[in-house]
Amino acid sequence: MAIFRQYILPFLIVLVFLVSLVAVTARAFLPGDMAAPAPVEETIPVAPAVSANFVKFSPII
Repeated sequence: MAIFRQYILPFLIVLVFLVSLVAVTARAFLPGDMAAPAPVEETIPVAPAVSANFVKFSPII
């Protein structure tokens, strides 16, 4: 277990960091239109089918 904690786990952490660093850095070398975020389609809001006001409160007298 000590070998895993001292050698393997730190290596995996550094490896994940380096892969993510390369992925983020690669965006700088992409063409301008590929580096932009993906377009999002606008959706039309739909009214709820059932009203949420089905509980009526009566004042306590």
